[in-house]
Amino acid sequence: MDRRLHEALVNGDISLLHSLIEKDENIIKQTVPGSLHTGLHLAARFGYEELASKIIKLCPEMVSGENEELETPLHEACREGHLEIIKLLLESDSSIIYKVNSLGESAFFAACERGKIDAVKHLMNFPRLFMLEVDMSNSSLHVAASSGHTEIVKEILRARPDFARKKDFHGYTPLHVACSKGHLEITREFLKLDSDLSSIQDIEGKTPLHCAAIKGRINIIDEIISASMESVEIVTHNRETILHLAVKNNHFETIRYLMETLDTTELLNLADSNGNTILHLATAGKLTGMVVYLLKFGMEVNALNCKGKTALDVIEADASNSGALVIVPALQEAGAKRRKQLSTQLLDVRQNASSTSKSSSENVARMNSSPNKNLESTHSPYCRHHRRNRLRKKLLDLHNESLRNARNTITIVAVLIATVTFTAGINPPGGFNQQTGNAVLGRQISFKVFLVCNIVALFLAVGIVNVLVSIIPFKRKSMMKLLTITHKIMWISTLFMSSAFIAAIWSTMPKGKGNRLVKVELVVIGGGCTMIVFCGLVIMLAMHWRKKNKWRKEKERRVTDASSRSNVSGVEELKIMRKSLETSSNSDVGSSDFGYHPY
Repeated sequence: MDRRLHEALVNGDISLLHSLIEKDENIIKQTVPGSLHTGLHLAARFGYEELASKIIKLCPEMVSGENEELETPLHEACREGHLEIIKLLLESDSSIIYKVNSLGESAFFAACERGKIDAVKHLMNFPRLFMLEVDMSNSSLHVAASSGHTEIVKEILRARPDFARKKDFHGYTPLHVACSKGHLEITREFLKLDSDLSSIQDIEGKTPLHCAAIKGRINIIDEIISASMESVEIVTHNRETILHLAVKNNHFETIRYLMETLDTTELLNLADSNGNTILHLATAGKLTGMVVYLLKFGMEVNALNCKGKTALDVIEADASNSGALVIVPALQEAGAKRRKQLSTQLLDVRQNASSTSKSSSENVARMNSSPNKNLESTHSPYCRHHRRNRLRKKLLDLHNESLRNARNTITIVAVLIATVTFTAGINPPGGFNQQTGNAVLGRQISFKVFLVCNIVALFLAVGIVNVLVSIIPFKRKSMMKLLTITHKIMWISTLFMSSAFIAAIWSTMPKGKGNRLVKVELVVIGGGCTMIVFCGLVIMLAMHWRKKNKWRKEKERRVTDASSRSNVSGVEELKIMRKSLETSSNSDVGSSDFGYHPY
């Protein structure tokens, strides 16, 4: 490519380009040596819309021109997110959107990879675009999930939710990729779409949970476990559990989180395809802290792998490492033996049966005895954690059931109010004039007050019934908002119904000096009782709001104080954050001491 032409294209110099074309019309068709980029490729890359428009007018065929990698100018525009140039190119030749480069990647794929959301939304107006990726292993959803572009992932899932199950050449779904990269929001989007995605295995049998364990992504692990506990039990083709993968990759915080959160009784002593338990792997890796921690859980310390070695044999095979000085005594203290010692016992079973039984009972007693403070400190919080979770779940279930009952109650009361006010409307106080058909007391002001209040109460009640029957919320917050609104409207309806009753009694009572005092007493007693009830409810509601806000601030303060400490581990910080999120979303339950709260 001519040096001056290249300079004009890179700098967007229209006048220089025009002068060069006047001298030589064919100069615009020159390409960059090596890459074979045309002038339109460069204009699209740098976002020069006017320059690109000029080139297209002179050489429309350059819109579909390809460089060395078989990419069109649209690839360059999408990669850089130049929306106006994208529109210009597609207006000239819309078929270029279906062209792929030498790697089989479309312009849409390039936009997803770079996170250009505006370009992605515009290209998605071409519905047949996704047909390019139906037979491809690596899709645009994979690359968007890998790069952490949450909005693009949402857009693709809305258009093609089936792409969430597509696998690349490694057998990875987009969820595998997101979990491996640690993109929490994208992981949530996939699990929200279908929690069963967490159980899909790749060509090695790894699930998204396994990928998160390999990388030590505790927040991702927590999210997947919350959505699908079944994925914890899945093993790889090498029979590796999530614990095996966390130990092999030396993620101590991940192991601690899993041991304290899950019931690991069945997983603890499982062996992989080589017969290695997690204790074998930890000792082979000289992971001192990991070994000492695992021994607190009463593991089977004398399990044999496929080579016939115990954990003690594994560590003693390479005792040169300084970690062996700590691991060997710890294993021996927990009752670990070498393979030769176990073989001797097996050859003379009768002689050692009693001693073995005694030793086993002593080990069990030692593990379960109160002096074993390490074991107690590990399991007791775990048990308390699950007791708190069960209690909390019970309270939330009761709260949700109470909200459903409250909804049904409001509906029934609204129907009753509508029935009473409808009956009072067609049978007004004083009756009708048999000759004219008009209400007898129709000219009295009190009757007009009755009529207005009765009509308002009737139609408010009918409105409440229509709303509650038509809208079926399935989330707690939505239910609370619906009940709060309809409940306040019901207050107004009952207030107007009470006013209508007082006005009706006022209209029907005979006139006279003595009766006027009775009427005043009626208004004072009826209105006073109504206002006392409403004022009491308003005060209770205000007190609840005040207590709720105070409770929330206290929770936020505790979380802030706890997370600001330098010695808080990643697991503890995750627990604090998760607890804060849970409690803040259920603050009505947490801030109610008496088993009820107004709304």
